[in-house]
Amino acid sequence: MQFTKMHGVGNDYIYINGFAETVDDPASLAQRVSDRHFGVGGDGLILVLPPTDDAKAQGAAVRMRMFNADGSESEMCGNGVRCVCKLAYDHNVTPGVRDHNPMKIETGRGVLSLEYQLDAGGKVSRVTVDMGEPILPLADIPVDENKLDDETRRATHVSMGNPHAVFFVDDKTPIEQPDAGRRLERHPAYPRRMNVHFVHVNAPDDVTVYHWERGSGPTLACGTGACAVCVAGVLANRTARQITAHLPGGDLTLHWREADGHVLMTGPATQVFTGDFPLEPSH
Repeated sequence: MQFTKMHGVGNDYIYINGFAETVDDPASLAQRVSDRHFGVGGDGLILVLPPTDDAKAQGAAVRMRMFNADGSESEMCGNGVRCVCKLAYDHNVTPGVRDHNPMKIETGRGVLSLEYQLDAGGKVSRVTVDMGEPILPLADIPVDENKLDDETRRATHVSMGNPHAVFFVDDKTPIEQPDAGRRLERHPAYPRRMNVHFVHVNAPDDVTVYHWERGSGPTLACGTGACAVCVAGVLANRTARQITAHLPGGDLTLHWREADGHVLMTGPATQVFTGDFPLEPSH
């Protein structure tokens, strides 16, 4: 099976061109291929597939399915979808995929619009994703309000198609973050588990963020999480609507647009290498 290793500010995944390859058990493959000792190594597996008929009618060129390192499927990945745009364009995965900028990509969140920039070599280097409107009602995120406790009530909860809990902290690197992230991911108030983010506000337009992603643990970046941070900062009167988020793997720029309520995320997409991975485990 041919794969491409890519990352968005350090949030790394193994990408499979589903126009050319068939993966029968992506959940199992995600666990094998993501292992950093016995596999390729990554935060998960992303399949780049033909769009469904409904999404194709909306102009989608490709479809993204994203699996965490533990094999669980997630609805959305902000850094991942930028790389899907790059892979689709750079590898010309299907006729007509290069015909439109913005490119439309089907995700678990629906069809998203991605505007891309090319480098001097004609490859996609930077992408702005229109992530749509955040989902704020607790029941829709989902959060069970009756099971919130003193700790989880401190969070600002936001869904970008997947659930996020944002905690504003005084220390840029609190020592308890990994333990807190692990515990909070599976808190009883979060029926579909939770992505957890710890945010230090440096200035109204500048924040530092550390992530705990459900199904993967601490990651160098989380695109949907950075979007949720942008929204949470405004809701909590901590930040402006346009911010730079400094993540362990690099920077993203975010804008919660007042005109239509959409969140825009801009950042790089990087190919690391390509290779071949056995579909069946060796013994």
